[in-house]
Amino acid sequence: MTAKLLTTLVYFGIVFYLGYKGWKETKGASDYMLAGRRVNPFVMAMSYGATFISTSAIIGFGGAAGLFGFPLLWLTVFNLVFGIFIAMIFFGKRTRRMGLALNCHTFPELLGKRYQSRFIQGFTGGVIFMFIPVYAAAVLIGICRMVEVSLGLPYTWVLIGVTAIIALYVITGGMKAVMYTDAFQGTVMAVMMLILIYYTYSMLGGVTEAHQTLTDMAHLMPEKLQKGGMLGWTQGAVPYSPLWLTIYTTIVYGVGIGVLAQPQLAVRYMTVPGDRELNRAVLYGGIFILLMTGVAFTVGALSNAVFFKEFGKISIAMAAGNIDKIIPTFIETMMPSWFSAVFLLAMFAAAMSTLSSQFHVGGTSLGHDIYARAMRTRVRAAGNSMAVNQMGVVITILAALVWAWVLPESVIARATAFFFGLCGAAFLPSYLLGLYWKGMTKAGAKVSIIGGFMTSMFWLLFIHEKEAASIGLCQFLFGKTTLVADATKGSWLFLLQWVDPNVVALPFAFLLAWGVSAFSTSLADEHVEACWQNC
Repeated sequence: MTAKLLTTLVYFGIVFYLGYKGWKETKGASDYMLAGRRVNPFVMAMSYGATFISTSAIIGFGGAAGLFGFPLLWLTVFNLVFGIFIAMIFFGKRTRRMGLALNCHTFPELLGKRYQSRFIQGFTGGVIFMFIPVYAAAVLIGICRMVEVSLGLPYTWVLIGVTAIIALYVITGGMKAVMYTDAFQGTVMAVMMLILIYYTYSMLGGVTEAHQTLTDMAHLMPEKLQKGGMLGWTQGAVPYSPLWLTIYTTIVYGVGIGVLAQPQLAVRYMTVPGDRELNRAVLYGGIFILLMTGVAFTVGALSNAVFFKEFGKISIAMAAGNIDKIIPTFIETMMPSWFSAVFLLAMFAAAMSTLSSQFHVGGTSLGHDIYARAMRTRVRAAGNSMAVNQMGVVITILAALVWAWVLPESVIARATAFFFGLCGAAFLPSYLLGLYWKGMTKAGAKVSIIGGFMTSMFWLLFIHEKEAASIGLCQFLFGKTTLVADATKGSWLFLLQWVDPNVVALPFAFLLAWGVSAFSTSLADEHVEACWQNC
């Protein structure tokens, strides 16, 4: 315990120094929101990666891998292809150039200025401000569960303490403090994951033996999961069964594609001075994401073999039925004591890097995009502008704290997938087409954003079983958990309950964007050319 406390003090000393450095270098709103657009590629890539991959990936999806096994590694493939390569090369460069041409500071402002619409900026900012606290709560829960298991402290105390620490440097330091600390924390995370994968395979006698051991344990898959379609941790699930649909439509597709429209990631493209830095960031970011998700999902799956070898129990039994405790329990019971102390800090790093960015983007969405822009409120001085954004950050933090208090167990992966999918359905068509198609119109963007958002929310409330059953609106209005709950069991209509909203909402939003733009008034040629002046 003493070693853990001393290591923690050193770690937080470095974090607060970097936060102080960011605060000293923050002179105005541009510094607060975009770090002055002068960030080097390593810092940008590590900040992007540390923001992208957090305790929601390591604790939440790592725990999900403990339940579903190696099929979750397809999410790693999607993260690398879409979250790094396509994001940096095809989205990052155009976003940076257009953001510079239009003098944009936030993701909603980019969409608003591209389409010359206060409504689009305000609505986009509103969706982000309303729902990013749910995603932030998932990250908060992840680190708090880790501390709860590691130090034996009450969950409520940990929740308040962690929130207060992060709030201190995000509110004062802005984007510079966030990115400096992200780069440091990302480096810590990468080293810890290398050590974790080495120890895990060593405990099982090497790579081949570890995977064979897990394959031979298929008969130990819980009966409830077998009924849902699971065959084993290495064998995956029966195609088109409920759990197959959950793994591939919600976790792999929903999160893997939704990353392209994440506002807290998109804004990082606008912090670098040129395209060369983004090209370099692809290498740094790719290695980082491979280490983070690849290791977390592999260890999550293999934890079943390790636990069964040592205790005669599979992972979900060791975690007392709470998916979110699988990875923390594995670290505390199976890894050396010195590692658990440093890994706890790595999880702090993961949580703090993502939470700081979530709080930051939620706050600027309220302060800059809704209050100052959409409501046409004039903020005259740079100091007043920063104060408005800081107040937005405070409100976002409080909202995340409340969500972390009330959300149920085993919710981290689900809450993350919800936000990623919602952003994909609402923002991705107008964002992508706005970067590459000069014929995209204001009307097309409006209808696509609203249509994608409404379709996604309808599917969540009335079709997707997990959310519909938890919220209960469909039960209240129609007397059944989902609108298709009484369909013939096993039919395609019945199986829609496990199809992610993004599978339906995203193609529909793209269709709306293209269809409405084809028959609506184009934006002025002068404005379109201004958008493309750097492209």
